[in-house]
Amino acid sequence: MDRRLRDRRDETAARRAIRAGEASAAAAQVGVVAPDPDPTAAAFFDVDNTMMRGASIYYFARGLAARDLFTTRDLAKFAWGQVSFRVSGAENRDHMNAAREAALAFVAGHKVSDLITLAEEIYDDLIADRIWEGTRNLAQRHLAAGQRVWLVTATPVELADVIARRLGLTGALGTVAESEDGVYTGRLVGDLLHGPAKAEAVRALVKREGLVLSRCSAYSDSANDLPMLSSVGHPNVVNPDSELKDAAKALGWPVFDFRTGRKASLYALASAAGAGAAAGAIGAAVALHRHRRPPNRVVEVWRALR
Repeated sequence: MDRRLRDRRDETAARRAIRAGEASAAAAQVGVVAPDPDPTAAAFFDVDNTMMRGASIYYFARGLAARDLFTTRDLAKFAWGQVSFRVSGAENRDHMNAAREAALAFVAGHKVSDLITLAEEIYDDLIADRIWEGTRNLAQRHLAAGQRVWLVTATPVELADVIARRLGLTGALGTVAESEDGVYTGRLVGDLLHGPAKAEAVRALVKREGLVLSRCSAYSDSANDLPMLSSVGHPNVVNPDSELKDAAKALGWPVFDFRTGRKASLYALASAAGAGAAAGAIGAAVALHRHRRPPNRVVEVWRALR
């Protein structure tokens, strides 16, 4: 691919990520307000495989299919798009586009209020029993310490809000689907809240809420969330994929694994803070990707984490 064309595509993706992050922060509603004494600190939790087992958006789509609002064929197509998105993330633009189209297909033409009502029902039917108790306890510790707790997820913000409210959390950052007169248009505001877009959403919310990034914590299971994890002072890893687990070991980040039912394992008691953590994450990410990516992909990883 021509270098100039690739650079333009990278710039376009970066702009979409920033727009998605800003839109998510703007749409975020504060539910539970944390008590004093820690008003400048917050914790940010990924949802899929971090707060719950599996992909929240898949179970939402499955719930819609059970209510005849989504065909079995649509569900299969949607599931494939989500699997491709989950596995490939920003590595494959075609998969990203397929996932985006799948995510939009099931909301276009529906009323926002109807989707919120259905999200409440589907949470009870399919999601509530999939919450990791260990991760929920981590979130509760932050609340008990007087810190706000936000979910950060690629799932639609309406579903994310329901999950956050049911768990007693402060609120949620999620993908924002455009709506007109209370009806979804089938377009996104910016992009899916994934990878760099999550970090942009966190930064935008921190600015809006008067938080301090170096005092904030973040939790995720996926290497795709390295930009978010490295943006805060206290990154943590929950139920990690192999790539993120290796990065956490290299960086000395705490690692919790609730998949076996054992007490959380911890690789380190303290994490780096502020710019030092971000710089360390960049170096680790580049090192981890060097052995299986050509040089131009290393540059893209560097850019994504800057």
